[in-house]
Amino acid sequence: MSVNAPGQRLAGKVAAVSGSTRGIGRAIAERFVAEGARVVVNSRSAGSAEAVALEIGGETVGVAAEVSTAAGAQRLVDGALDAFGGLDVMVCNAGIAMPRDSLQISEDDWRRTLDVDLTGVFFCAQRAARVMMARGGGSIVTISSLQAFAPLAGRVAYAAAKGGVVAMTRSLAAEWAPRVRVNSVAPGYVATPMVMELVAQGRVDPNAVNRRTPFGRMAEPAEVASAVLFLASDEASYITGETIMVDGGWVSSAGV
Repeated sequence: MSVNAPGQRLAGKVAAVSGSTRGIGRAIAERFVAEGARVVVNSRSAGSAEAVALEIGGETVGVAAEVSTAAGAQRLVDGALDAFGGLDVMVCNAGIAMPRDSLQISEDDWRRTLDVDLTGVFFCAQRAARVMMARGGGSIVTISSLQAFAPLAGRVAYAAAKGGVVAMTRSLAAEWAPRVRVNSVAPGYVATPMVMELVAQGRVDPNAVNRRTPFGRMAEPAEVASAVLFLASDEASYITGETIMVDGGWVSSAGV
């Protein structure tokens, strides 16, 4: 199998990235475009998706879809088909974090977290795989979290969802091999707008995070995007069902 040179590792590929107007998702979309892909940027807001697609440039379009539902996931996939005639890479990135005391978390907050962070990931993967199977193959990358392996207090719904993503990734990889590869990236704390909002709310202590992380800092979104790019590209052609930790050594140093 031929592997494209750096700078063109996704040349000729069509990719969709859910939840990609900011943070990790946007960094992934930007990196994919730089590597030659035609990219679908996604948000619940049509205006936001279209604006970010214009800012990123290249062959990029914006698609508005609420990807926590099967119908929304289908709209995202249809957007790729309508714009570019195919789909080779799906990154199931959309997610939310709502730290809550497990004795106080409401049913609505529990269900919303699971809907976005687990159910939506499955439907995006399912809808993408249907197209990829018909076209002969593709790559799906899910976004999990260090919380799947080293969950913290006050993160019960998020940890449950992200742990589910890891297990689901392995199951789908076994079922869809060899035509569709399914892998996951599990970031630690990343300096994204979502994390900075939690810092501003006093729910995340950045100094404590830096002390706990062997690298002594949070990751940058581009560092997560690099791992996603590897799994999406033909360089990872014999890798499926795996999870790459991008956590600065957090989990390994805990002996988990």
